[in-house]
This record gives sequence, structure tokens and C-alpha cells, in this order.
Amino acid sequence: MTADQLFKQIQQKKSFLCVGLDTDITKIPKIILDYEFPIYEFNRQIIDATADFTIAYKPNLAFYEILGAAGWISLEMTVNYIRKRYPEIFIIADAKRGDIGNTSKMYASAFFEKIDFDAITVSPYMGIDSVTPFFEYQNKWVILLALTSNAGADDFQQLLHDNGTRLFENVMMKSKTWGTENNLMYVVGATRAEMLTRIREIVPNHFLLIPGVGAQGGSLTDVARYGMNKKCGLIVNSSRAIIYADCTNDFAKIARIKAHEVQNEMSVLLKQYKIV
Repeated sequence: MTADQLFKQIQQKKSFLCVGLDTDITKIPKIILDYEFPIYEFNRQIIDATADFTIAYKPNLAFYEILGAAGWISLEMTVNYIRKRYPEIFIIADAKRGDIGNTSKMYASAFFEKIDFDAITVSPYMGIDSVTPFFEYQNKWVILLALTSNAGADDFQQLLHDNGTRLFENVMMKSKTWGTENNLMYVVGATRAEMLTRIREIVPNHFLLIPGVGAQGGSLTDVARYGMNKKCGLIVNSSRAIIYADCTNDFAKIARIKAHEVQNEMSVLLKQYKIV
């Protein structure tokens, strides 16, 4: 998927919502457990309920890997279902990979060929040769970890260099030369919204994947104020606040309501900043 196609979807749906498919087998309604592949069935119903309001889905691989072969089958089934029913929607593998070049080459093939994801989250810590293999695929995206919202992020990401810049700033300044605005995004936590002004100085036109809105307490208004650019430039993820909003047989219906609420708020912000 190209940046223009992604922006077109934002304009059409008046949304920059990504629904995180962090599907925990211990949290889904018990009635779903009777299916052969309950993770897939839960995802399918969530997808059908929310597709009108979202531009992206983001399966978190840990929730699939823990189930072994059945989890991987459910993951493939989920991606294939989105591809077939909602081909316009962007699909992100929240995998956080990053290893030496030949290993990254295998990861890239797995997630861009074996399973047809549009993008994958990658750790930049090992440098350019660990990331380059992911850039070899046309219309596929690398989403580099830049500034995360977890409590331990300050252990490294905020460390000051002698020139007064922080580690995450140096990561972004260096890595933006590896790709382009059409194949490279960055992860920036919503609870770090005040840092988006500085991030936009470094990468004014790149898309940013913003987790942390919803259950983690990030402010959508602040994210838009500090991070939105002339083509929106934001993909804001919400997982638990949508997919686990209800644990009864009405879970999909309630998820649709919650996704629509977020989309309505996003529509107002897109109009406010003259994006649509």
C-alpha cells in the first residue's frame, strides 16, 4: 500500500484509527471458545464490526505465538480474511523484529511474502543492515520503534548525547536516511504527545504509528495538536478499549460502538486541521 492510498482511506473514512488485535485467549467470550480457531473467530467478528471506522488492523504477534501452530494458523486466517473482505485496510505485524541481516531477510520474507502484511514494527538497535532487508519489498513498510510509552523507555531513549540530543532523536535522524516517506514510519507512544513537536521537526512528513490511546490513557486531542501534518500523518492505535469493551455475546456490537466513538472524535479533528 502506498502513502497516497493510505491517505485516501483516511479522507474517505474520516478516520486514522488502527484497531489492535491483541487477542488474548483468556479474555474472549466463552461462547467463542467452541470454535475450532477461536482467536480467528473473535478477530473476524471484531473486524466485521469495526471495518467501517478503521484504516488499519495491528495483530500483536505475542498473542498468537503463545498458542503455537494454532496461533499462527489463526494469524494467517485473520490476515487473509482482511485481504479478501477489506482490501483497502492497512495491516501491521506488531512483531518488533530486528536481527542480523540474513535473519532479518527471513523475517521480511515471512511477514511480506508468507503472510501478506503491509508493514512490520522493527527495532533499530542493531543498525542499518538489520533493517535493510525489510525495505526490499515494494509498497511495504518498516515501522521503527522511536519513542515508546512504557515506563522503562527512559532507561535508554532519553539518554543525552554530548551534543545535547537524546538517543531517540539520533535514532530518528540517522534512520530517516535509510528509507523514504513512502516506506518508513515511526512508533511514538501517545503518552509522549508533548514530544511530537520535536519529532515533527525531524520527520515532518512521515507517518507515525501512535499506540497508547484508550486504555493506556493517551490523549487523542494532544496527539493531533502536536503530531498531525498536512496529510494527517498519524495512525492511532486502540486495542483493549475497543476489542475488550464488552465480554458478553454482544462484544462485537459494543466494539463497533466504541470504534465509532473514536472515529467521530477523529473526524472532528481532521476537519479542525483542514485535512478533510
